[in-house]
Amino acid sequence: MSALDLQRMEIPDTPGGGGGHEEPVVGGKTARRSLVELGLAVAAIVVLSIVTGQVDLLIVIACLIVMIMIHELGHFLAAKHGKMKVTEYFLGFGPRLWSFRKGETEYGIKAFPLGGYVKIPGMTNLEVVDPADEARTYREQPFHARLLVAVAGSAMHFLMAFVLLLILVTCVGLPNSNKVDIDHVVAVGGRPGPAQIAGLRSGDVVVSADGRAVNGSNDTLISVIRDHPGVPITLVVDRAGTRRTMTVTPADGRTVHEVGAAAPAGTQPFGLIGVSLGSPVERVGPVAGLARSGTDMARFSWASVVGVAHLFSPAAAVQRFGQVTSAKAADQASANGTRVQSIVGAVQTAKDAVQAGIGDLLIILISINLFVGIFNLFPMLPLDGGHVAIALYEKIRTGRSSKLYHADVSKLLPFTFAMVAFLAVLFATSLLTDLLHPMANPFG
Repeated sequence: MSALDLQRMEIPDTPGGGGGHEEPVVGGKTARRSLVELGLAVAAIVVLSIVTGQVDLLIVIACLIVMIMIHELGHFLAAKHGKMKVTEYFLGFGPRLWSFRKGETEYGIKAFPLGGYVKIPGMTNLEVVDPADEARTYREQPFHARLLVAVAGSAMHFLMAFVLLLILVTCVGLPNSNKVDIDHVVAVGGRPGPAQIAGLRSGDVVVSADGRAVNGSNDTLISVIRDHPGVPITLVVDRAGTRRTMTVTPADGRTVHEVGAAAPAGTQPFGLIGVSLGSPVERVGPVAGLARSGTDMARFSWASVVGVAHLFSPAAAVQRFGQVTSAKAADQASANGTRVQSIVGAVQTAKDAVQAGIGDLLIILISINLFVGIFNLFPMLPLDGGHVAIALYEKIRTGRSSKLYHADVSKLLPFTFAMVAFLAVLFATSLLTDLLHPMANPFG
């Protein structure tokens, strides 16, 4: 939901600090003191998370807060660029916990960290604004300035996704599905297996098996190993850029057991060597990384568009209610990628990703940014896309006239309430599903 509208759904603050709360602290010295207090509070939270073993949760929450505030920073910077008045830049909603004022803007944190917002007077024609501020309201600005403010939040999500993708492909790396490598060397029958005896190591990239090229799929390698129990086979591997030829004699899986391996049906002997297979993680240079990040952005964005479109389908609504009452339906939705996670489920998945590694965490954060960025552009209030649609409509109605046309937002209220109801149902069903049928660790 757009923070530009969420701010108008809370109880308005009264003059003098709002609802009996202290006034925002003012002045350089007081502001610095407040920053020190905030720093001490953050430090206490960090220490508490370490003591209680919740560092993973803290990392996830910190990432989400950064994403929220960068989204709002987009609105803030766009409004300032358009010479609009910005009165508040806050994390959370409800009573103020901490704040300070710099210039005409108050910065701070409120009690319920369920999002963030910037407050720009005159977002719609319904808002009553001090006549002295009217010239600097959102509604009195030219089309390009209003459009920039409306799309800036989602634009920041796309920017964050692109930067994270660039970091992923250039610094962390992604699995190359066109290659097969040795993930781990494991025991066979409780003893060192044929792979370990032959000198194979974790990270070796298998180039060929008995003269048959191994690329793209591990089927060839598995087939060669299973077809030669007790018979030596030749493997060519790439180890840190150097090719090595090794001879491995598979053990008979009917007489010994490999950890984590399942025996094929029947009684025929089959070979195993004591390895788990995967795809090597590879990084690319900065120039290639820019191109690959752009390509992946397009691919992932389209997947998010499809996912958002699915959200609004009648079938998806029925499925969401079914997932609340059926663990099997929830698991099936998880398997086919159509399950919608609440903030509870998303945080748990992100925690699992933190434990799995930085690469998996980056992929989760990229996915969240793209989904939120695209969903937020849906052309209906209270989402940012609703403001985009109104700005476009007002531009068309204004035409070449020197007087700005202001859409009567009161006529859109029934549709806005319907959208809020949809979001409420989406939130409730996804939350209940995550609480009643927690999703299995996708990285386990």
